[in-house]
Amino acid sequence: MTDRPNAAGLRRDAARERLALFGLGSPALLLVLVAMVLPVGWLFWLSFLGDDGGLSLEHYRRMVEEPSYRRTFVTTFQVSLLTTGLCVLLGYPLAYALAQLPPRLANLCMIGVLLPFWTSLLVRTYAWLVLLQRQGLVNQWGIELGLWTEPLALVHNLNGTLIGMVHIMLPFLILPVYGAMRAIDRDYVKAAANLGAGPAAAFWKVFFPLSLPGLFGGALIVFILCLGFYVTPAVLGGGRVIMVSNRIATDIELFFNWGAASALGVVLLALTLVLLWGASRLVRLDRVLGAGH
Repeated sequence: MTDRPNAAGLRRDAARERLALFGLGSPALLLVLVAMVLPVGWLFWLSFLGDDGGLSLEHYRRMVEEPSYRRTFVTTFQVSLLTTGLCVLLGYPLAYALAQLPPRLANLCMIGVLLPFWTSLLVRTYAWLVLLQRQGLVNQWGIELGLWTEPLALVHNLNGTLIGMVHIMLPFLILPVYGAMRAIDRDYVKAAANLGAGPAAAFWKVFFPLSLPGLFGGALIVFILCLGFYVTPAVLGGGRVIMVSNRIATDIELFFNWGAASALGVVLLALTLVLLWGASRLVRLDRVLGAGH
């Protein structure tokens, strides 16, 4: 009989605690509601308004029927995948080299990784435009060194877009990978060496699998950020690399069509959420497999 009053009292205490926590978190929840939920809801509402002001699916129907929209989404995912792949190829070895340095020296070298954050993204993009144009430093040095005889088309195309985006996105991959590598206990690698594994085998069978969560997280961050890129494709792509963000800007600035722009934003948001959901499933599966070995 004494257990029931105690159980009821514990439930009341738990309810009061939850209510108190909700009260403490309500300002943050209100901020999220005003800054994120309401704008996204307004975006959804606009996407279902036709040109005549009534409810309609014409903007989504247009995306299905017109090939230009499909090309825009294909270009967006293509550029995002290529940028992510190049960042992985460049960033993983650099993060590994930093992780092997003494902590003090590694911290000094990390300043070089973080240095681009101290400069405006727009400034960095226009700096690449100056470097990569036909009369830019890259083409001048290449011709002077005899690497090529005619100026290369390095801007206003996919090449220039990828160069600029990789430069901007590379720190976002290096930081999580470096953090994951620093957290790996070096005794695991030493144990593999004591068991007869060579340096290459110890790296691929011990160190690399343990660094995969950081690599996967960094690649996911880079890919998601690339999906919404606007400045770099607009400047270095020269209108030839049209991503979803550029198409949204065109619909608003030239045609003042908020419905079409909102529909593009909604579809891109939905695809991003699907990718995040799939990524969360892959990460969980990866951890299970890793625990199994």
